[in-house]
Amino acid sequence: MKSQPKADGEAASRLITERIAELGDWRGDTLARMRALIREADPDVVEEWKWRGTPIWSHDGIISTGESYKSIVKLTFFKGASLKDPARLFNSSLEGNARRAIDIHEGEEIDANAFKALIRAAVALNTSGAKKPTKRW
Repeated sequence: MKSQPKADGEAASRLITERIAELGDWRGDTLARMRALIREADPDVVEEWKWRGTPIWSHDGIISTGESYKSIVKLTFFKGASLKDPARLFNSSLEGNARRAIDIHEGEEIDANAFKALIRAAVALNTSGAKKPTKRW
């Protein structure tokens, strides 16, 4: 896909829908499923399209990106290191002080309730005014 300008709202939603259709395989299905769960968890979520065609979900700050690669769909939470993850959904980018990611491979299922709880926690963190993730040693 060609590099596209930043977009939000309806324009971004349309671009995300196009990306899902463009993928046309398990990655598109996975991205669509995760998008639906994000929308269920936060009906006020704002969809954005940034950084050369990356779907973004925001609510008073970025909640997550939704990237697709050859063998994974990656959901990166910008403040993931500050979120409790009792279901241990985060399985990538674990070494950093801020971000955490969920890599989903073909055939893998993510616990929908645990994922929605993670989305709600990210929204709560964003709306709390917390700017920096807390270091956890």
